[in-house]
Amino acid sequence: MPDLRLPRSERLRSQKSIRQLFGEGKGGFVYPYRYSFYISSESKTQICGDAVMDNLQGVSCMAGGIEVMFSVPKKFHKRANKRNLLKRRTREAYRLCPLRAELRCKLEQQSHSLDLALIYSTKEVHSYKTISNAVQRILEQVCAAM
Repeated sequence: MPDLRLPRSERLRSQKSIRQLFGEGKGGFVYPYRYSFYISSESKTQICGDAVMDNLQGVSCMAGGIEVMFSVPKKFHKRANKRNLLKRRTREAYRLCPLRAELRCKLEQQSHSLDLALIYSTKEVHSYKTISNAVQRILEQVCAAM
């Protein structure tokens, strides 16, 4: 059974990585999202959260090679509850997308890592189905670009 979690280790949080993503990354538009991605040649490693840290300090494990961020600009949706709803739907669509496992395997084979930003870019609040289809098309395009 595929791992359908979206742990904190797969969230893009580093300011350096975010600058690199928007500075050097490629992007596109799939309605209703603008997306940007950056494929780096070295894979990212980190400390395992599941390991008992008493005796295993310094043990590193692979996070899957994908880090993603979700954004809904205040420019389009002034109310925080709408922004949170759209981010929640986007995270859920990404988390359940079957292409995510395929993309992760492809990255591990090539020993690359991927930073991805999904930015909701319309004023309308779309249904989960529309969001899910858009996220799937974005992951298809990213997979094809590798």
